[in-house]
Amino acid sequence: MPLLPITRGRDDGGMTPHQTTAAPASTGAVHSLAPGTLLCLAAAGLSLGLAALMPGLPALLCAIVLGMSAANLGLLPASAATGIAFSSHHLLRAGIVLLGLQLVLGDILALGAPLLVVVLAVVVGGIAGTLTLGRVLGVPGHLSLLLACGFSICGAAAVAGASGATDPDGEREQDTVTAIALVVLFGTLMIGIVPVLSSALGLEPETTGQWAGASIHEIAQVVAVGGIVGGGALSAAVVVKLARVLLLAPVIAILSLQRRRALKAEDADVSPGALPPVVPLFVVGFLAMVLLRSLLSLPESVLAGAQLLQTLLLAAAMFGLGCGVRFRALAAVGVRPFALAALSTLLVAGIAAAGIALATP
Repeated sequence: MPLLPITRGRDDGGMTPHQTTAAPASTGAVHSLAPGTLLCLAAAGLSLGLAALMPGLPALLCAIVLGMSAANLGLLPASAATGIAFSSHHLLRAGIVLLGLQLVLGDILALGAPLLVVVLAVVVGGIAGTLTLGRVLGVPGHLSLLLACGFSICGAAAVAGASGATDPDGEREQDTVTAIALVVLFGTLMIGIVPVLSSALGLEPETTGQWAGASIHEIAQVVAVGGIVGGGALSAAVVVKLARVLLLAPVIAILSLQRRRALKAEDADVSPGALPPVVPLFVVGFLAMVLLRSLLSLPESVLAGAQLLQTLLLAAAMFGLGCGVRFRALAAVGVRPFALAALSTLLVAGIAAAGIALATP
């Protein structure tokens, strides 16, 4: 069933949540950002607090629900519109940039060729398989693509990155919010499923960790499973998961190239300046942070602060995205995206399990 577009005019709350995505330069425009941006950051802080009080409740999902609730209950002031739009786009990209500080190339290479091949198979096979399943189920192509990236790479950050490359103007934010909600929901379900299945199969903690890192969507969810299993599961899970995260950059670059080609096909006379960059700026920043972490020994306090800031920025962006969703539009999505999400979860977990079984003695 086709998705309903986000309402662009005035809604029941008396505001237009996505009036602009451009970063204003004037002092007056900067002042106009403050109410909405501060609101998003405050909601993000509340989401982090709720997640800390209730382990297993993802902060990003909490932020999305808060945003959707505020919008649909008419609690958003009109003065917040510009800042909310800014947060849902620019704070989102800043969070993805900081995600690069979690990756150390040496740790990833130390996995060895067999496990790196498994990671590549999970990402490539997961994306290709999810897109194929989406066509079979009749799920809209853009939503299928976002789900494929989120379930195969690194959850909400991958959905947001793919959306930034394929929908930079935010015209299909309903797809983005739907994909993020599904990837967080099904990844959370995997927190309970993976430990139970690994115990039933008699898997060693390290093997369980590798499976979790190769199959579960969000980094926080992977960490949760590693903590539940114990032993060497946590370190194995995190390194394998971060190897998947590293593939976010080339996937987004490919999506950006495809969009450039599509724009050229639509208008052969389009000027080069009107085309999106081959590698979006936030991906360049992400790679720069990876190199910084890999080449320099950064203090643990700096890394911990950067991780907290990254989560805060992403949660603020999730709140902003949630503010653009109406419950009636979300209900109109139907059951097909949920079916695709379930099948994609099984597909990625299956590829990961088979690959790890072949890769480990």
